[in-house]
Amino acid sequence: MGGLFGVAAKQECVLDLFYGTDYHSHLGTRRGGMAVLNGDGFTRSIHNIENSPFRTKFEDDLAKFHGSTGIGCISNAASQPLIIGSHLGTFAIATTGRLINKAELVDRLFRQRTTHFSEMSGGKINSTELVATLINRQESFVQGIHSAQQAIEGACSMLLLTGQGIIASRDRLGRTPLIIGKKADSHCVGVETCAFPNLGYEPVYELGPGEIVRLTADGFEQLQPPGKQLQICAFLWIYYGYPASTYEGRNVEQVRNRCGACLAKRDTVKPDLVAGIPDSGISHALGYANAANLPYCRPFVKYTPTWPRSFMPQDQTIRNLVARMKLIPIRELIDQKNLLFCDDSIVRGTQLRETIQRLFSYGAAAVHMRPACPPLVFSCPFLNLSRNRSELDLAARRAIEELQGPGCTDFTAYTDHTTADYAAMVDRIRQHLGLTTLRYQHLTDMIKAIGLPQEQICTFCWTGRGR
Repeated sequence: MGGLFGVAAKQECVLDLFYGTDYHSHLGTRRGGMAVLNGDGFTRSIHNIENSPFRTKFEDDLAKFHGSTGIGCISNAASQPLIIGSHLGTFAIATTGRLINKAELVDRLFRQRTTHFSEMSGGKINSTELVATLINRQESFVQGIHSAQQAIEGACSMLLLTGQGIIASRDRLGRTPLIIGKKADSHCVGVETCAFPNLGYEPVYELGPGEIVRLTADGFEQLQPPGKQLQICAFLWIYYGYPASTYEGRNVEQVRNRCGACLAKRDTVKPDLVAGIPDSGISHALGYANAANLPYCRPFVKYTPTWPRSFMPQDQTIRNLVARMKLIPIRELIDQKNLLFCDDSIVRGTQLRETIQRLFSYGAAAVHMRPACPPLVFSCPFLNLSRNRSELDLAARRAIEELQGPGCTDFTAYTDHTTADYAAMVDRIRQHLGLTTLRYQHLTDMIKAIGLPQEQICTFCWTGRGR
């Protein structure tokens, strides 16, 4: 997915920028970057964060950064921020999201014979440079950003660091949030409000879909009003967002607690204890346990000093090994116990299957799984939410192919929890994972837990609708 954070201060912004960007580290695993503007121009640094956290990579760079305005990013894709020179002036730009029609946009620019791209990673054009090129074809930043947002299919939120402040633009349908924070001597803007409290910021404004604002140390001004259609990603609350963050007035931790409570209210299983798959399943499990009046325990504890993130390595085999190494079982809480686990979702199911096998090997009498969202039948085309190379990587799609054969194009019955096809799909997934029972969250309950009207939430991963 990716994270963005910017600061406009009356004095130095560097420490706020550094720590605020670091608080977005859970949103990306490949590149981190910061750019700061001062009287001498731009200072920029970009590092690979695949095998080491953002903070450790950038601490040694802090001495060279000086300035009152800056932007930072955590990226799952391109190296950024980029420094761009154009007729609009020199600016730094960072983006998050995914350009579905990237090839079409590049081809259109090449056919006009006025464009070249210099930022190549793995032989591919840098999406952020492409966005900057689209902006630079207009007569102002606002016109350029608006034109780019209209041309882009998918989602693209962005921060531009200019001599007149930070220009922030939320993607056209608001799939990712951008929130402004304020304290006495500065303003900030970021995807995650969890970055605000410890730096002294209070959230004061959330950009609407497609809205453009300019941020300075003294405040912010609207450059383009928001659009009327909102399609914010539901997975922010279910999995990707940090528990301390709030979007559209809905706190992540509270939504996850409500998701767990919804699961409990529909359940008939009476386990000995409830647990969450660390870390994102914990909040859902607490909600379940409280609603069901059952004890919450930790049959697995997470070892974080040297194994903080299971998804950092690029190789799937190594990721599976890291996932195993960081979860340490407690036999006394597993042996002869009837266990119920909550998790945010089941994507591939590869690591989960091994976790379940370990539980039974330590003597579990039964293992029940309750994902906090419906089965993932479609891959997200908008936000780079996973590394799936094919939709057949999804546990639900593999089960459907086994039941119906290859070539299935109509998945309607498999997204409706009342159908026999849905029940057969869930049972096939249960068999593959080796679970005693498997029951998914109903879509209506997930929407209810989030607390927004369904038409304002993107549910493409579960319904295939939302483009």
